[in-house]
Amino acid sequence: MAQMKYFYELTISSSPHVHAPMTTQTIMRDVLIALAPAMVGAIYFFGFRALMVTLVSVAACVFFEWAYCKLTKRHCKVYDLSAVVTGVLLAFVCPVTIPYWTIILGAFFAIVLVKMLFGGLGRNIVNPALAGRAFMFSWPVLMSTWVKVGFENSAGLLSTADAVTAATPLASMHQGLMPEESVLDMFLGNVGGCMGETSAMLLLIGFAYLLHRQVLTLRIPVSYLGTVAVLTFLFPQGNDRIAWMAAQLFSGGLMLGALFMATDYVTSPVTKLGQILYGIGCGLLTVLIRYFGGYSEGVSYAILVMNACVVLLDRIGRPVKFGAPKKEAAKE
Repeated sequence: MAQMKYFYELTISSSPHVHAPMTTQTIMRDVLIALAPAMVGAIYFFGFRALMVTLVSVAACVFFEWAYCKLTKRHCKVYDLSAVVTGVLLAFVCPVTIPYWTIILGAFFAIVLVKMLFGGLGRNIVNPALAGRAFMFSWPVLMSTWVKVGFENSAGLLSTADAVTAATPLASMHQGLMPEESVLDMFLGNVGGCMGETSAMLLLIGFAYLLHRQVLTLRIPVSYLGTVAVLTFLFPQGNDRIAWMAAQLFSGGLMLGALFMATDYVTSPVTKLGQILYGIGCGLLTVLIRYFGGYSEGVSYAILVMNACVVLLDRIGRPVKFGAPKKEAAKE
């Protein structure tokens, strides 16, 4: 009798692995649901161009990942929605007036150079959306043109010439002054800034959904935001410590960064102690850049720097083997 041969293909998802009935696709879907309130807020505050910029960014990210897989003859996994999440986050950290060609270049940098060239999802060492944003600052004027909130001041779908520009609260605080906007306005999102980061309230609603779904934990956000809160309270540049601290927490990209960027599975530590140290490092660097840097915002660069330290932080936070001799544990 002829010997019959059977071949089985085993597909293993990208690390990190979790023992739960969830996949990369379900996690990314939950993240997109959590970002939906901020997307609605972006449209409300900045007009329908916010939606168009987001759609262009998502389409570019998905296309570049698909094209790279086709050119390199790799299995294409755009159905896992990770490229969609990258596209949304990349759009969220840009002003609504950003030209479409600029965000397409940012999407190319984020997907091809930062994600796919390192091996794809699970192997990139820094957050693709934040790296794409850093690259897009090759055009600093385009990346730092803010508009007033409201449909009457919003930019057009094709032209941004009629948009009414305005300063952001961080621009005032970078000069050591309390912003004209109230803390309530900053919490609600009624201020200028990147289109997906202005409303702390809507971002917190989305994050609460992720906590309910057990997609994320509180360790990184609490240590990150807590560090910023403590430092800005102890070293205020305004007359009112509480108001200064609240303004720092609710302005700029801190909430978006702490809740949705720093918590990225791939580029954050997996150990509990490592996650706490990571959050503290992000908070410390954010305050240092905001206080002493030439750029008023420090969230993106703080997270990117700490992304590069994740391997070391995981090594520091690695638990000792149960019952292992002290000498052996010290060598590890």
